[in-house]
Amino acid sequence: MAKRRVSSTETGAPAPARASRAGAGPVDSSVAVRVRPGAGRNRVGGRYDGPHGPALIVAVAAPAVDGKATEAVRRALAEALGVRPAAVTLKIGATSRDKVFTVAGDVGPRLAHLRDEAAGDATARGGAARDGTA
Repeated sequence: MAKRRVSSTETGAPAPARASRAGAGPVDSSVAVRVRPGAGRNRVGGRYDGPHGPALIVAVAAPAVDGKATEAVRRALAEALGVRPAAVTLKIGATSRDKVFTVAGDVGPRLAHLRDEAAGDATARGGAARDGTA
């Protein structure tokens, strides 16, 4: 007869402590993105309040055909965040303008700067955001 492994929740014993993420290696970040395909030039910056929360606006020259815009967004996002393109993977939204990418590494401060500072600059100049919101 094989022995059955008993989990700590069944025995009432406390679960083993997990190592803190600080110093435990790279952290993955989820980045919500609003895509503007067919733009005149590639541009990363600005804020859009989308279905996945506050999103970074990424305008790309590639058309929204056969995943060309998604691939262009992945590469532009990697360049703007200072990571390799292989570190950026699509998580949600293959055929949508609202996407969520997973980025290997801690890109929180750089992401906040791109998303929030660029949006603040547009409103500070008295203009509306370029994506038609506000």
